[in-house]
Amino acid sequence: MKLHKINSNKIKKAIICKNVNSTIINKQIKKTYIPKAGDVAIFRVKEIGKHTRIQSVGGNNKFILSGDLIMAPFGNRYATGQMEGYVPKSYHSTYHILGQGGAIGVLRSIHDKFENIGPTTLSLVGYIVDESGHVVNTKYLNNKPVLSSNSITNVRDPKVILSLGTSMDSGKTTTAAFMARGLKLAGKKIAYIKLTGTVFTKDKSMVRDYGAKISIDFSDFGFPSTYMCSTLELLNLYNRLIEQVMPHNPDYIIVEIADGLLQRETSALIHNKNFMRNISGALFSSADSMSAISGSDLLTKLECTVIGVSGLFTTSPLLVQEVEQQSNYTVLTGKDLMSKEIINTLETKLNYSKFENKMAVNI
Repeated sequence: MKLHKINSNKIKKAIICKNVNSTIINKQIKKTYIPKAGDVAIFRVKEIGKHTRIQSVGGNNKFILSGDLIMAPFGNRYATGQMEGYVPKSYHSTYHILGQGGAIGVLRSIHDKFENIGPTTLSLVGYIVDESGHVVNTKYLNNKPVLSSNSITNVRDPKVILSLGTSMDSGKTTTAAFMARGLKLAGKKIAYIKLTGTVFTKDKSMVRDYGAKISIDFSDFGFPSTYMCSTLELLNLYNRLIEQVMPHNPDYIIVEIADGLLQRETSALIHNKNFMRNISGALFSSADSMSAISGSDLLTKLECTVIGVSGLFTTSPLLVQEVEQQSNYTVLTGKDLMSKEIINTLETKLNYSKFENKMAVNI
């Protein structure tokens, strides 16, 4: 088997490949090897479409041009406002950039607003391999995920708060960031975890800048995305992320789960009793009043305490009025969340929920 070393100066490396040190490329297996999510390859840019840049190892966004070589892994993507794509099950003459942080696959669908632009297309040059000739996989570079237990790291102190929403771009990250700001002003230490999504570090950077003492996500363990992961793999990933933030002694851990409550992985997690058992409550973000109420109702039926509803709809006084008139959920605007008084709302809600649970047990 003939292997080649590549000149790393000629390669634009995606941020998800920050821990990939190998420069050995195997071109011979590109048509026969069936890739898995996380498998790293070198691609040549064919035609620029929706993605004109990739997020590089330093975190900055590098422009890419036709003919450029990029290093990135294969990955799946679910994004209702962007793209749907998958790791291919056979060789293709053309691949697509599914996410700016470095997720490559084959496009299945694209939002109408990008239909005329189309995806950025690539050709496969070869796979990055280690000294033994094995294909390098970003998910297995540090530690191989343990997939033998459904058990969840028991966290009662600090309290774990979920940031959930109706869909992508409903305001989940902004809600998490604003609450981190308010709690920091109240003298609390916050950890932020983005558990699911497609690699792009903008979200964890935002929450960090707003006040989180530590801000990490799934990509820190080499996941180009979490779409199509098993629930067992997600639970193990959650445990590892929790273990990373605990040494920072946070008072609260905000865990954001991408996309909406009906999305594959999100739905699996909120219906998983082992996962939800350690959740103190949830912030629910929505773009409109009706979904704010219906989504919160779904969480309430799952016995999850809804601390408050927030998101894009809170920028409209009329939508806020509808939620307040048609439900008992507490509306939290950006101003509310970023105030140090948010600690009082949070603790009142969580203490009341604890009281209700005790009453239910006694009855």
